[in-house]
Amino acid sequence: MKAVTYHGKRDVRVDEVPDPAIEQPTDAIIRVTSSGICGSDLHLYEVMGAFMDEGDVLGHEPMGIVEAVGSEITQIKPGDRVVVPFNVSCGRCYMCQQQLYSQCETTQVRDQGKGASLLGYTKLYGQVPGGQAELLRVPQAHFGPIKVPEGPPDERFVFLSDVLPTAWQAVVYAAVPDGGTVAVFGLGPIGQMSSRIALHQGASQVFGIDLVEERLEMARRHGIQAIDLRQHEDIATALRGLTSGRGPDSVIDAVGMEAHGAPLGKLAHQLAGLLPDSITTAVMEKAGVDRLSVLHTAIDTVRRGGTISLSGVYGGAADPMPMMDLFDKQIQLRMGQANVKRWVDEILPLLQDGDPLAVDDLATHRLPLEEAPHAYEMFQKKENGAIKILLQP
Repeated sequence: MKAVTYHGKRDVRVDEVPDPAIEQPTDAIIRVTSSGICGSDLHLYEVMGAFMDEGDVLGHEPMGIVEAVGSEITQIKPGDRVVVPFNVSCGRCYMCQQQLYSQCETTQVRDQGKGASLLGYTKLYGQVPGGQAELLRVPQAHFGPIKVPEGPPDERFVFLSDVLPTAWQAVVYAAVPDGGTVAVFGLGPIGQMSSRIALHQGASQVFGIDLVEERLEMARRHGIQAIDLRQHEDIATALRGLTSGRGPDSVIDAVGMEAHGAPLGKLAHQLAGLLPDSITTAVMEKAGVDRLSVLHTAIDTVRRGGTISLSGVYGGAADPMPMMDLFDKQIQLRMGQANVKRWVDEILPLLQDGDPLAVDDLATHRLPLEEAPHAYEMFQKKENGAIKILLQP
């Protein structure tokens, strides 16, 4: 089969690789019909190569048609249309019983000190072959796959794999008061959907902050008060001016480690990428390498007693944090990988009932799997209005 594989920094290729097969009675095989490129994939493309091997299959946002199932699979069957969560979780262990599916004890990568395994995402998270491929082996398929109805195009459902649950959790963790205000930093796919979900759940004002014109325009189409970062020397002061001088009740950081306008963090990324893998691994595990400008701005922006929700991924182990400000402002801080299936029962009915979250207006590009190298480059450079790209085998 054809699959998108890692070959080094900014070097992904479409290779012929062996077809997957059922290995465990809880496995399933799906024929992939769509698979998204995620901002987290750009971390692998750019800076986290030390945790990858050449030939690793990428991708953690797939959906498709079930081709085969293991002997213990009863809730899905060949021919079913399914979305596959990026968490590999069993649904049975202590953590899964707490609905903390991203911490599943059955698939935890204990030798790396990490939580549940993830599809297509580095040695840190189990090195499970990903879904940017023609076929995908789905571990723990007795629990993970989400059946979706026939009819609507893939774009209506594929974002259940990651984008929608991540954005939904970001809003829940932001604890926006009824009729409250929220600022969303970063209007990529997670920021776009977090903004729409916050409005859907009753926020009175949602401020979306970015510096890419196409992203700002998309946000405006959906009732978001889009703010161009390039037009404000001090965005925290500007947001306080829009919220009675206090700052928003809640702030969502949907940017993470690759924030623009953070030259020291950018330098750390570039230097880490130039080191031998063994040294880069140690740097990522022991040092502060993130671009923290957005997180620091979030702390400055949120009102006293407010909440910051982190959905953007951070990778450094020793990044400096302004603990005095966090304590003095009595800020609550919540974060973590999305527990995908925790939120599916709330989201899926919205996708079947008139599309109130406007998920049909998120994917900007749909490209054949063979064009994955071009798609990654375009997404990384934010060219041609690329906000969300779907690969279609």
